[in-house]
Amino acid sequence: MLILIIILSIYFITIGALIYGFTKIKKHDAIGLEPKTEFTIIVPFRDETDNLPLLLASLSKLNYPTNLFKVILVDDDSKEKFLVPTFTFQVSVLNNIRNSKSPKKDAIVTAMNTVTTDWIITTDADCVVDKNWLLILDNYIQTHKVTMIAGAVTYDCQNTFLHQFQQLDIASLQGATIGSFGINKGFMCNGANLAYTKSFFQKLNGFEGNDKIASGDDVFLLQKAIVAFPKQVHYLKSKNNIVVTKPLDDWRSLFYQRVRWASKTSSYQSVFGKTLGIIVFTGNLACIWTLGYGLLHFSSSLLFLNLLAFKIIVDAILILQSNHFLNSKKTSYLLLSSLFYPFFSVSVALYSLFGKYEWKGRPFSK
Repeated sequence: MLILIIILSIYFITIGALIYGFTKIKKHDAIGLEPKTEFTIIVPFRDETDNLPLLLASLSKLNYPTNLFKVILVDDDSKEKFLVPTFTFQVSVLNNIRNSKSPKKDAIVTAMNTVTTDWIITTDADCVVDKNWLLILDNYIQTHKVTMIAGAVTYDCQNTFLHQFQQLDIASLQGATIGSFGINKGFMCNGANLAYTKSFFQKLNGFEGNDKIASGDDVFLLQKAIVAFPKQVHYLKSKNNIVVTKPLDDWRSLFYQRVRWASKTSSYQSVFGKTLGIIVFTGNLACIWTLGYGLLHFSSSLLFLNLLAFKIIVDAILILQSNHFLNSKKTSYLLLSSLFYPFFSVSVALYSLFGKYEWKGRPFSK
């Protein structure tokens, strides 16, 4: 009982700190300055012939001068060649040059060798962007001394449990991301919406030191940046800067995706990130134990069920405030997701320690 209370108390304090940190990052939606920044948008892809036209269509609607941005698509051995339609902005396709165990990192480096602008943005082929995506970034760059900017990513979901579970999960991840920046402990970002300068990338020696890990092109680069130049790395909390992507349509793919995400935690450079991972894992494990004990011992279950209820409430505060920023739609399946999530999370964490997973049709191992 004492161990359980200690574990959950640490969990409550940690999530409470992230909730507080979330409120400390103020929204920034100023887009009144004349655009000046030149951007190169890098999009690694593999077999995305259905999704790329949607991304390019959203880029064609950008409220930004077309002579100030260009797009580089990096084909990572797709089965079918993607034919680029004609746009008013420059779009080029490169073949990925593989030099490491990480296809996506190789794709970014491949594109980087041809980039002529200082500012780079990475996103994914299955995303669409807001019309003011580049404009808000440009205005922020003009008014802040910054060399790396992390932004938000959310899902375009249907009202099914699978989709809504993913939406609540990404809301919790985005809440933790924003909250950690708010308490000056930033450790996580999403490569579907990450901007930085080419000179900054070179100064950090790119992905050197973590190119043997299949994923993490975003997180490891961010953590290197924060260690070296913490004041130059910002989180841009803006409705204009939210990138929308697609949720997965089956549980197997979702499980493997989360395993891929979890597998890089042990390699984090951020002590806070590693510690948070342990706290979240033990908190969810304690939640499973609490639920099981409460169901098996009805006579003494009240305290255990109260602890479980308090955890659900604390999690819900972080999730709801994050989801309100990400998505104005009504939140669904919150209670059911809260009860299911500990089992899903613990399974993912344990499997990621030794299990294999698939990504883009390729097998990977720890």
